[in-house]
Amino acid sequence: MFPADAPVVDHLAARRIRDVSEVLTHTRCMVDQPLREAVRLLPDPLRHFAGYHIGWWDENGSTVVNDGGKTIRPALVLLSCEAAGGDPADAVPAAVAVELLHNFSLLHDDVMDGDLTRRHRPTVWSLFGTSNAILAGDAILGLAPRILSATGSEHALTAIDWFGKCVVKLCEGQAADISFSERVDVGIDACVAMARAKTGELLGTSCALGGLFAGADRTQITALREFGSEIGLAFQLVDDLLGIWGDPAVTGKPVRSDLVDRKKSLPVTAALGSGTQAGRRLAELFHQEESDAGLLAELVEEAGGRDWAMQTAEQAFARAKQWLEQAGLDKVAGGELLALAALTCRRNK
Repeated sequence: MFPADAPVVDHLAARRIRDVSEVLTHTRCMVDQPLREAVRLLPDPLRHFAGYHIGWWDENGSTVVNDGGKTIRPALVLLSCEAAGGDPADAVPAAVAVELLHNFSLLHDDVMDGDLTRRHRPTVWSLFGTSNAILAGDAILGLAPRILSATGSEHALTAIDWFGKCVVKLCEGQAADISFSERVDVGIDACVAMARAKTGELLGTSCALGGLFAGADRTQITALREFGSEIGLAFQLVDDLLGIWGDPAVTGKPVRSDLVDRKKSLPVTAALGSGTQAGRRLAELFHQEESDAGLLAELVEEAGGRDWAMQTAEQAFARAKQWLEQAGLDKVAGGELLALAALTCRRNK
């Protein structure tokens, strides 16, 4: 979706720029142990459900080989901290907190969406029951403020405040997403606002927390937050594209899963409001159970929903890049932030 070439950076800086795979591997190394220590605070069986969901062990508690996810949000925290002139080690608790929040949202999303698989494995609710999945999500969310407060940092109270506001905004976005399935009047502006709340808020908060623990000024923190918010919008657009046209062997989800579930995702909403003949036909068939998901996908594309989503994701990425350029950040870490952002906007899973 975006050019594959790396952003231009100052290679004479004290530290060489790393490729994205190195950044994510380094993030896992910094975050994995503190994350495990946090989850160990949970009582059984909640600890077991959480560890299974993250990917550390199987349903019987045996250790499995699994990287525990992409760790994009923790990487945003650590890179933002470094880009603002701080020591990434100081931001590790914040990185762990946002990863816990992310996994809380996934546990609950799987229940609300009725998804049977995640990361090519049965979801927690489908394996251990709905109530256990909800409780596991609640429990790991409750760990995050404890981790932030335990830092003893002068920034801890502010971090907890931002974290709490992020949780509320994320839930607001999810509530809007659920309500869309019952409405016929969903416009594209409302759908974009939902995506910014549901996905952009967490990525924006992740970047802002990195800046906070670096001691960055208000201007830099605002720029980092806006950068993350724009990347979050692009991320959701790509996620919605994958929900229709993604390869199930790569995404781990059934083919055209969002259309099977009749989700009013961003490309679908754009197609429905396109005013085209294909958009009108899509509106006629969308809520008919017997309608074929393959036909619906063709109509979304014919009505321009796919192209609109791709173009809008590119525009969000361009705005994100502008925010970083205005922030006066370290060129190497800033370049790595851009490379990570580009990856999230052209990923295939």
